[in-house]
Amino acid sequence: MKTAISIPDDLFLAAEKVAEELKLSRSALYAKALREHLERLKDEAITAQINAAIAEDGPIEADPAFLHQMRRQFERDGGKW
Repeated sequence: MKTAISIPDDLFLAAEKVAEELKLSRSALYAKALREHLERLKDEAITAQINAAIAEDGPIEADPAFLHQMRRQFERDGGKW
């Protein structure tokens, strides 16, 4: 869909430079940036919902067997996540 937007000159010039460096069209760069921003907002909303649920219910107690298994996996992986 074609649309017209207004943005500050400095933002436009910076975007032009990045689009050229990434070998993207202006439209492709703006679409990518908007898509990533919307995804980040969605992720932040989900995190806020999780945080609210935890705040209401209090901290979640981890199952000792699960913690033991995670510790073993961590050690098998050489102590790296």
